[in-house]
Amino acid sequence: MPDKINVLLVGCGAISRAWLIPALREKEMKIVGLVDINRSAAEEKAKEFNLKNLVISDNFKDALKETKPDAVFNCTVPEAHYEITMLALKQGCHVLGEKPLADTIYHAKKMVEEAEKRKKIFAVIQNRRYYHYIRGVKEFLAGSKIGNITTVNSEFYIGAHFGGFRDNMEHVLLLDMAIHTFDMARFLTNSDPLSVYCYEWNPSSSWYKQDASANAIFEMTGGIVYTYLGSWCAEGMNTTWAGNWRFIGEKGSAIWDGMEKFAAQKVIGQTGFIRKTKDLHIKFPIRKDENEGHSGLIREFIHCLKTGKKPMTSADDNIKSLAMVLSAIESNQKKKPVRIEF
Repeated sequence: MPDKINVLLVGCGAISRAWLIPALREKEMKIVGLVDINRSAAEEKAKEFNLKNLVISDNFKDALKETKPDAVFNCTVPEAHYEITMLALKQGCHVLGEKPLADTIYHAKKMVEEAEKRKKIFAVIQNRRYYHYIRGVKEFLAGSKIGNITTVNSEFYIGAHFGGFRDNMEHVLLLDMAIHTFDMARFLTNSDPLSVYCYEWNPSSSWYKQDASANAIFEMTGGIVYTYLGSWCAEGMNTTWAGNWRFIGEKGSAIWDGMEKFAAQKVIGQTGFIRKTKDLHIKFPIRKDENEGHSGLIREFIHCLKTGKKPMTSADDNIKSLAMVLSAIESNQKKKPVRIEF
């Protein structure tokens, strides 16, 4: 791997800004091209970030040949992930892709197989894993301070007026946002999904085309039951973007607002109708902006390209989070619980 990693970014919509800001701070990385089917979107991004001496194109194949990048940032819509990623991998590029990993499990498996065949790193932007407060909660739960976890509940309620493609997107909440929350549930509890029962609906007040709300119950490994309640069209009393959480263990419980508001109690009494409890405290890791969210993920991606190590959000693992989403959609369509396979 060269000292400076050349990157071709594909898909210059609004989300690409969240990628370019941290990427351009990295001295070991250089953006060598911007691609979008709407060429003017790529031109506008280049102008916004004052990027010069790079390739601007509306044709990904042509840009690949011209720039010969070491890696591709795939910021396209979910339906395009498979085509773009497969082309990049076959050209010998490492890939960091936007979530969700793919539009089908079949496509996800084919991409993972191609990456393994080419010995290339293929990871996905599950940026929540890189926030210090999420790492802090994971460490707390792993310490068994409230015993083994038996039950996890999360709530996500935000009235998000995006405009654009999301307004007409099918299964918009599950595909676009719940993928983050489901991945957090796996990450925080170190468990994997087994089955799901889900119900999607579109409230009468929704400004989305369909399915902006959903409830789901997952059976997870380790005997954990995880329940998700969420909506993209809930006006007022919004949760944080990471959601509100409750963790119930064999010896106590914890509640968390998805940021740095955390409380926990451990049962210390052995008699009485309601047993006596003791307050527990959490120590969050020190926040370092360069290691938070997209910044931390892109920095780790660079490190893995140089060392050959596997990223925390490697696609061969993150396919399990995608399976949670697609199986939840399948459950809603079949109106019954379904087993989760990946």
